[in-house]
Amino acid sequence: MINKLLCLFFCCLIMQCSTAQPATQGKKYITIKTASKKLIEGYKKGKKYAQARQSDKAIKEFEKILKKEPRFIDAQIQLAAAHYDTRNYIEAEKGFEKVLKIDPLYQKKVMYRLAVTEKYLKKFDESLGHFQEYLDSTPKSENLKKKAEKHLLTTAFMKKAYANPVPYEPKSLGENINTNESEYLPALTADGETLIYTARRYGQEDFMMSTKKEGVWQKGVALNGINTELNEGAQSISADGKFIVFTGCNRKDGYGNCDLYYSEVRDGRWTPPANIGTPINSRAWESQPSISSDGKSLYFTSNRKGGQGGKDIWVSHRQSDGKWGAPQNLGQPINSPDNDESPFIHQDNQTLYFMSDGHLGMGESDLFFARRKNKEEWFTPKNIGYPINTEASEGAMVLSLDGKTAYFASDIKDFKEGESAFKTSDKGGQIDLYSFELYPEARPQPVTYVQAYVFDIETKKKLSANVDFIDLNSGETYASSFTDNDGEFLVCLPMGKNYALNISKEKYLFHSENFSLEKTRSLENPFLLKIGLQPIKDKPVASTPTETTPTSPPIVLRNVLFETGSAALKQESQFELNQLLRLLQNNSTLKIQINGHTDNVGSDENNLVLSSNRAKAVQDFLIKNGISASRLSYKGFGETKPIDSNDTDWGRQNNRRTEFVMLK
Repeated sequence: MINKLLCLFFCCLIMQCSTAQPATQGKKYITIKTASKKLIEGYKKGKKYAQARQSDKAIKEFEKILKKEPRFIDAQIQLAAAHYDTRNYIEAEKGFEKVLKIDPLYQKKVMYRLAVTEKYLKKFDESLGHFQEYLDSTPKSENLKKKAEKHLLTTAFMKKAYANPVPYEPKSLGENINTNESEYLPALTADGETLIYTARRYGQEDFMMSTKKEGVWQKGVALNGINTELNEGAQSISADGKFIVFTGCNRKDGYGNCDLYYSEVRDGRWTPPANIGTPINSRAWESQPSISSDGKSLYFTSNRKGGQGGKDIWVSHRQSDGKWGAPQNLGQPINSPDNDESPFIHQDNQTLYFMSDGHLGMGESDLFFARRKNKEEWFTPKNIGYPINTEASEGAMVLSLDGKTAYFASDIKDFKEGESAFKTSDKGGQIDLYSFELYPEARPQPVTYVQAYVFDIETKKKLSANVDFIDLNSGETYASSFTDNDGEFLVCLPMGKNYALNISKEKYLFHSENFSLEKTRSLENPFLLKIGLQPIKDKPVASTPTETTPTSPPIVLRNVLFETGSAALKQESQFELNQLLRLLQNNSTLKIQINGHTDNVGSDENNLVLSSNRAKAVQDFLIKNGISASRLSYKGFGETKPIDSNDTDWGRQNNRRTEFVMLK
């Protein structure tokens, strides 16, 4: 009986001891709850270093702890995390893998951190597997779950992008631009000859300007008239280089924290910067403007109400009275629920480049481009590809007129495969300007430009005149402006359409040009014109004063067009015919003769009849619209007065013309 009681006692004692043991008893590791006081002191010291971003000291402390007690799982997690913070991803991966071998369920976040580390090591298959394992483990943190889901998508995207890299060879803009300080945020005029950029000098941000001579950027100089004691940056320059919109922050006349300001060239000088005002600026944050080449639209970034998420891209259109209209959110598919910013609308007015951390990409902010579907809609944006985009955050980019050369800022001096081309320093380091040739698939539509100087044909005095470009396909005005005080203008013309140009000024005969670009995909050179306008004299004097004596050189109606071999006017002629009509309505004493000409194709007799009938068709239009027949006459000259060779298509086209002259 005693023996039985003793056995029962010892059994109870063993059971009691067993239930009193710690929960981790029998496991192969110790935790922060079971570690000794001395180990915990070292662990807290290492954590303190890590929180202060003294990662090297943290690593040494955790290594010292693990040398004494390699089973300390929390110290192992912190050591791997410290290696991760120093971007030593190889050691971080080893550390996280050790933790998972010890206990894969101890801290589910370790699986997530290992997957992120493998992503940076470009071990995409392993990373994808571990992200999926983490998600399958039903994590409690909804925030981390969403991040893992995004990582899963971006890792799959990176795997494909790295397997299909795009061409990319960045080059520095040279020592005339880049200095020991920082240069960034480039903006380029349409002719590619002037570069405006932001320079940081001793903490002050100002604009600098450089011009290109014989293919080399000259030494940058301060943009006097715009720079102030405050900071200026994030600018956009008009196609002709004479109007600038930029960002100014914390200014007395501001509506919000950061507003858009503008300045323009008058009499060869920049006007004092002025706030662009409402409705563009608001109490929210407005920045990063981009002016369309026709001057009708202003794209910018704002976090104002009514957007899709964080920062969004907005656009304001210039109204008929010259004022800016209420900004419109570009909406989907351009804007995402996250941040979409730094828009650049190319001179083709069809292709938008921007940066986003909301669209599918390499992980952080990537560069994207989108094509316009119609006036209001855009096609889905496309990622510009690796290695232009990397796992780091990319910055803003602008393009030359031909779309071949991209300009950007970076703090990386020696580019290597896999490094970010657009990374900007998070430590205040030196940033420089670079360029590279953009691969064809990401380029905008082909564009050329017309640059002209307008003057009085008799006195040679420069003139301020109306400039109208008409899309002959639609009949709508593509661009409308004035020559500046120097009598100059520059307008970009996207290929694929035919355009009419009309230069007009009160008390002068108008001048017209035709640009047939519908079937043209590229041009070696832009259109550089010198245009002399003929003044209308109240009492013209002729050497032999008769009613049919011309008193002016002939004015060619380059956009009065006829059906082939016919005197039937084409619809595209309407704009120019109306210009001629207004000229006669506004100058009631003006008399004109309309002349018709042909090339040498066909018989002399037929050409004479055709040219006469075409001239008469113009006269009939004017009479039908109220011009007295007594002020008009017409004549056909057939092929007798060519102005070009009939041996080429271009020459014959020039010879097939309708023109008018003033009469006594």
